[in-house]
Amino acid sequence: MNRTPHPTETDTTRRSAAWRSDDERWEAVTRRDPLADGAFFYGVTTTGVFCRPSCASRQPRRENVAFFADAAAARAAGFRDCKRCQPGGLPRELDIVNRACAALDADPQQRLTLAQLSDAVHVSPFHLQRLFKRVVGVSPRQYQAARRGAALRDALRSGADVTRATLDAGFNSPSRMYDSASAELGMAPSEYRRKGAGLTVRYASAPTSLGFVLVAATEKGICKIGFADDTACLIDELRGELANAELLEDGERLAPFIAQIDAYLRGTRQQVELPLDIAATAFRQRVWDALRRIPYGETRSYSEIAEAVGAPRAVRAVASACANNPVALAIPCHRVVQKGGALAGYRWGLPRKVALLDAEAQHAQHVCADDAGTASISTLATKLDHAA
Repeated sequence: MNRTPHPTETDTTRRSAAWRSDDERWEAVTRRDPLADGAFFYGVTTTGVFCRPSCASRQPRRENVAFFADAAAARAAGFRDCKRCQPGGLPRELDIVNRACAALDADPQQRLTLAQLSDAVHVSPFHLQRLFKRVVGVSPRQYQAARRGAALRDALRSGADVTRATLDAGFNSPSRMYDSASAELGMAPSEYRRKGAGLTVRYASAPTSLGFVLVAATEKGICKIGFADDTACLIDELRGELANAELLEDGERLAPFIAQIDAYLRGTRQQVELPLDIAATAFRQRVWDALRRIPYGETRSYSEIAEAVGAPRAVRAVASACANNPVALAIPCHRVVQKGGALAGYRWGLPRKVALLDAEAQHAQHVCADDAGTASISTLATKLDHAA
């Protein structure tokens, strides 16, 4: 069964990139930043002890501090473990969350309340709720819902009937499952299980400046636009999503749509106006509509989109809606960035997101310059008319 991931050594390795310089590491130490725990350690030459960045012990002077990538390096340099923060083991906070996740994973069909879970890991419900959400990114209740949703998807994909899949996923009743199914699947469970049975889906692929693009369409409209480095990957993905549909390669019928995408990538048009046939929850549809309103050449943050759809706290749900966008460019999820302008992930690869944003910014500047030039010529002509 799939489960929501929680921090691992691999996650810590990725986070270490955020504290590359000694100045950044020292700043984390002065803040006692718990997010830096595991990314590096610091030793104090006057005491011979090494600690985690979040250690609550008395803060040393900067000139007495040395930084180490891992505990083994600190010990090799002659430092011993701090008895207070115990840098040789898991941080206490991470250990608590790991135990909580293990308790939730022990029985897929069990539903633990926050009070029951807090008793299992021996911390207060308030502290556990705050700690779990900070480390994992979701609440314990959302974690359990994600596990049930993953179990439901797996069961339906394997061919189980809806009733059996409902029970195996831990839903108490079919009605409760149907209440949340649209949020988890984007469609009714029976439709998800059929994987396009009864549908005829035409597709075509072509090389572009971003690699190969694949466009797939039903009789109602475009159901998929994706990018990859080779066509085979795109076709395999389409077959996996619509295993029971009749898939027909039809370059002639889809040629106008691919031409429109090519023109967009070349900067000769600023919108991809295609008829769409995509399943979405009500919330995802609101997010996708908001994305389509982002002007060409501009970006918005996830929090700005959340505010635009009337759910300012649903930043993670907005990110999920972007990640599950099935039609690249037609719904411009590449225009959404992190708060402050940093680039987040992109379903079809971060390099493609960078290329799209750079191209749009350049083309938008050219349009503005052309508009300004036209305005200047018009103003000059008016002045000459008045002078005459």
